[in-house]
Amino acid sequence: MIRGAVRQFVVSMRLYFRNPLAMTYGYLFPTLFLAAFWGLYRFDRVPLVRHLGELLTITVLGGACFGLPTTLVSEREKGIWRRYRLMPVPVGSLVASTMAARYILVITAGLLQIGLAMLIGMPPPQHPFDLWVAFTVVAFAFLGCGLVIAMMADTVPAVQALGQAIFLPMLIIGGIAVPITSLPEWAQHASAFFPGRYAVEVLQACVIGDGVASTLFGVSALLVIGIAGCTAGAMMFRWDEHERFAMHRDRGWVVLALLAWAAVGLAAQFRGYIAPTSAASSADVGTTAQKTDIAIEAAAGSIQTLRATSAEVAVGALPAPAAAAAASARADATARPDSSRPHPTSWETVSLQDIDADLTFDRLPPDAGVITPIAPAAEEPDLGTAESVATIAEALPQWAPGAVADPVQRVRNLLYVAAVPDLLMLDTERYVPAIVYQRIQERIVRADLIKILYWIALHPFDDDDRAVAEMGSLGLPPASATNAEDVRARAAVYGVKLLGRLLGRIESK
Repeated sequence: MIRGAVRQFVVSMRLYFRNPLAMTYGYLFPTLFLAAFWGLYRFDRVPLVRHLGELLTITVLGGACFGLPTTLVSEREKGIWRRYRLMPVPVGSLVASTMAARYILVITAGLLQIGLAMLIGMPPPQHPFDLWVAFTVVAFAFLGCGLVIAMMADTVPAVQALGQAIFLPMLIIGGIAVPITSLPEWAQHASAFFPGRYAVEVLQACVIGDGVASTLFGVSALLVIGIAGCTAGAMMFRWDEHERFAMHRDRGWVVLALLAWAAVGLAAQFRGYIAPTSAASSADVGTTAQKTDIAIEAAAGSIQTLRATSAEVAVGALPAPAAAAAASARADATARPDSSRPHPTSWETVSLQDIDADLTFDRLPPDAGVITPIAPAAEEPDLGTAESVATIAEALPQWAPGAVADPVQRVRNLLYVAAVPDLLMLDTERYVPAIVYQRIQERIVRADLIKILYWIALHPFDDDDRAVAEMGSLGLPPASATNAEDVRARAAVYGVKLLGRLLGRIESK
């Protein structure tokens, strides 16, 4: 029995390594994902170290949702498994040897990713043995899911459809491609039912965290999902392509796999294992974030979108007529919502009546979102991020653009410091705004600051942006990495968020 399983394992490995297409999918795609992540997060102080868990999870998920079931269904269609049935080997042993072969493939692809990441500057994982244990648990869970897909799919195209039905939601709301803290509250709760979020957590804990022992709930969740998947897959096993799933007498076992996902999600809800959301995403601060070609939308006194290429934002602050002007001429800084009402001609003449008439604060992007994020005061960055934040905090008081004579330009320059990490999606983006806000309030008295922030909101393209090119001393990337208009747009949003806090219109914690 053992000899038969071993021989089947050896045959599977030989067939795989003789298949150029399988080699391409197995090793080229993980390498391409690595290159894509490196390009996306190329300005991280330590390359890829904060995203290795996501990369490894995608590698395992791809091998499980597509590689394993595609191989099994293809071999079943060719009649290979009908021949295996004649062997005096239990089905469990054959399935185990097939999954073991796939495990070897995904772990070698993972090692390739780690090796390449270290070549471009990533330090070795802090807990390599724990990382192997965590990777094995993750592979077990996902391969169990892949086995269920293989038993449900009658053809290879059906595998692709079922695999995508799991792969894409897992990437988007399952905590793999988008961080849990950046998801809306409903998606954070939904992600608790997906094994992807636990995979990222346990793997990342072994790369820069406290090891696998610090994520016991995630490990337990993955083991439950893996056991249920493997059991259901083995009980539904089909040897012949003519055995259709819809007519299979044991198809009800698929419920076991689904119940495991549901049980894990409910347990997470019961234990409060859901990422907290910032107070800024409450009713006082809207949760809308739209995409247009110009980023700060204004309707009846909201900031109209000023071109933000990465994503566009519904904010709350430029007057409505600026929308049309911005769309045609990239922003008309003098547009006003009501020409019959007198408007301030300089920041010194701004009044609270002007602010109430022209600005609203209920359509800003949430602090917990992807656009202009701001971390809660109680949230602590990880060690690597904390060092980068400390570098900015120490250098900011001596930064010349933050001490220019013109108070409006001074505030603009400091707001640019918050905008650049946000645009480049740096690890520090959530923590820099608090430092900038503190520095601005130290440099400008409150009464003047309120007026200046209003003026910047309505005139985001005034003055200059030369300070963006002088951020090297703060440890931030060069100006060539950003678009000046995008920086101005994000700076205006951060300015409105600070103004809302000063006036008590936005609650922050």
